[in-house]
Amino acid sequence: MLGVYFSGTGNTRHCIEVFVKELDKLAKCISIEDEEVIEKIDKNNFIVLGYPIYYSNSPKIVRDFILDNKESFKGKKIFIITTMGLFSGDGTGCSARLLTKYGAEIIGGLHLKMPDCIGDVKLLKKTLEENKNLVEQADEKIKKSSNSLKNGKATQDGLGIACHLVGLFGQRLWFYGKTKSYTDELKINLEKCNGCGSCVRLCPMGNLSMKNGQSISGQKCTMCYRCISNCPQQAITLIGKEVYEQCKIEKYI
Repeated sequence: MLGVYFSGTGNTRHCIEVFVKELDKLAKCISIEDEEVIEKIDKNNFIVLGYPIYYSNSPKIVRDFILDNKESFKGKKIFIITTMGLFSGDGTGCSARLLTKYGAEIIGGLHLKMPDCIGDVKLLKKTLEENKNLVEQADEKIKKSSNSLKNGKATQDGLGIACHLVGLFGQRLWFYGKTKSYTDELKINLEKCNGCGSCVRLCPMGNLSMKNGQSISGQKCTMCYRCISNCPQQAITLIGKEVYEQCKIEKYI
């Protein structure tokens, strides 16, 4: 077994690690950004795949990863975990349909509500204690789901036709343009940026670079909020104009 994840602020990484360790304490977890990820996928028959949900859809970086490596998923048994701030309907189903098309067998799915990572809008903001409770509740749900899987009754969150319709009409249909492609809307306040370069080093897309001692953004942001949550000057925004909270899993566990 192998845990494979994409995680911007650490929510999904945490959930995958907890789930996998519940099933097999010796099993490993690896990011899709790791250079060895495909080699490790090829060597494992059972994959636990995890990613966050944006507007009831999977991140563009995750869809591209599946498409670019579709041959590696052929014949694999896959359990999908998705994390979200509110709901997704068929968050797991978004990738399940794609993976099934390329010959994978979807074993089950699990939706987990976690602290919202969109730190530049006030919507969905919670207190630190509320976010800690969310993580505790997610951990409990993970343990129940892993026990169900051990007993041969894998949870099926987001995998049915009803879930598909909820995801489609609940958000995805209305916000499809938000996740269809990468975005060029990442904004950097050059009056705040001190040129530390942490965002450049952290960006999974190589979308950020340095020019004249300050960070600049390209046109290939996958909306993971990693740079926003780690900028020491709170100089980066995406949807909003001000950073209200920097959301990293370490704050909540």
